[in-house]
Amino acid sequence: MVRAVAGFDWDVGNLAKCRKHGVSLAEIESLFEGSPRIAPDLKHSATEDRRIAVGRGASGRALFVAFVFRMVDGTLRIRPITARYMHSKEVEAYEKESP
Repeated sequence: MVRAVAGFDWDVGNLAKCRKHGVSLAEIESLFEGSPRIAPDLKHSATEDRRIAVGRGASGRALFVAFVFRMVDGTLRIRPITARYMHSKEVEAYEKESP
């Protein structure tokens, strides 16, 4: 992971959005335990420094997660905003770019 984080920031708002596409919390968290590719989410960063992460979760399926870093009780946390499994064309592009 790029930054040292203390964990994840989950609440009713982001839980529902992330589960909407059938991705479990454990799967999302496992993505960040690996080496996801992280980039700024320029389309959705008007009010906050939003980022996207792509990579494979514990199940081996390719994931797309939009998230922000948040300070919670003095610790840096990852707050997932939404998550979904990547479509086949996205997976192909991801695999072409992966070493």
